[in-house]
Amino acid sequence: MIDDIVSGESKVSSELSPWPVSRLSLTLKEWIERLGVLWIEGELSQIKFGPTNMFGEIRDLQQENSVSIHAWSLGKIPVDLKQGDRVVALIKPAFWPKGGKLTMQVLEMRKVGLGELLERIERLRATLAAEGLTDPSKKKPLPFLPSCIGLITGKDSDAEKDVLKNAKLRWPNVEFKVVNTLVQGDKAAPEIISAMKQLDQDPEVDVIIVARGGGSFLDLVVFSDEELVRTAAKIQTPLVSAIGHENDRPVLDDVADLRASTPTDAAKRVVPDVTEQRAMLSQLTHRAFLRIATAVQNQSELISQLRSRPLMANPYGFIEKLDEETEREIIRLRNRFSQLLDVSALELSHLKAQVRSLSPQSTLERGYAVLLDSGGHVVTNPTKVTKGSKLTAKLAKGELPLTAD
Repeated sequence: MIDDIVSGESKVSSELSPWPVSRLSLTLKEWIERLGVLWIEGELSQIKFGPTNMFGEIRDLQQENSVSIHAWSLGKIPVDLKQGDRVVALIKPAFWPKGGKLTMQVLEMRKVGLGELLERIERLRATLAAEGLTDPSKKKPLPFLPSCIGLITGKDSDAEKDVLKNAKLRWPNVEFKVVNTLVQGDKAAPEIISAMKQLDQDPEVDVIIVARGGGSFLDLVVFSDEELVRTAAKIQTPLVSAIGHENDRPVLDDVADLRASTPTDAAKRVVPDVTEQRAMLSQLTHRAFLRIATAVQNQSELISQLRSRPLMANPYGFIEKLDEETEREIIRLRNRFSQLLDVSALELSHLKAQVRSLSPQSTLERGYAVLLDSGGHVVTNPTKVTKGSKLTAKLAKGELPLTAD
């Protein structure tokens, strides 16, 4: 259903009330003219110049789409344009109701030159850098020994042969999954993008190489396509860019996980050399055996030294020595105690003699007596004793009762 905007009335086309072709044509013309003017980019095809006009087609750079173009004035159109040129054009869509033909009226057109392409590429490079897509810290490491390599390159190209040959020479058992695509021209980008996605989704592929054997700047423009490089930055499988162009490197080199200078260099960087690895393994094995032998020899010498020591020759020697020392110490202590006992006994004998000499009993034995009153108290003063008092004389061998006179 299409609204009738020409007459201002809102009528609907139906089986009972169909539109005339003229109304459809006028409606389409009105809708198309509403687009105004716009810039488009594409590749010229079937271009033909007249004295004051031009006719031809502009084809999409990546898909099988094209539109007819015409120009009534050549004032802003280069006269050296030819089929295959990449151009940008300011167009105004035009619909011719009489024949029902849609064309694009060209108001201005210019070639897309190297300067403009370089400027676009540098802007894209700066944008990707600002987004962090070229940050070295985000580069994925390549596997040491990939079991399967995905290769995107031109069919039967030198780049394909170089990668396969050099990789097989370095590691004969390496396997490849090759996807042949266009590697230049406007149709190459969609094919390379599709190949990247296909190999990235393959669980057997450990690393992807995009290879081309160099070329002119224009030949390599496809590897600076924004959608292509963003796809390369997005895939999870490590990606190697091997475009082989040193001066004007494509943007793919910036976002790839590894940039190889040539397809041959890519094969050398991705696959280890089996000869070098065997030599390295042999060297490491030799060094390991040498270190083991040295360690065993050092330990054997240490064991020999330990076994030659007296302690190891006679494990009980130190016990016997300590036993002898203990016995000598016991004898010394016994002698010391015996001496102390003898000295103590002599001192005790002297003390006993002193005690005996100072004892009252000894005094009594020399003939002295101790006079005691009836209360048992020693009488030291005769004035304290009255006549007739009962006294007791304590002698060395007994007592003698007395009466004071």
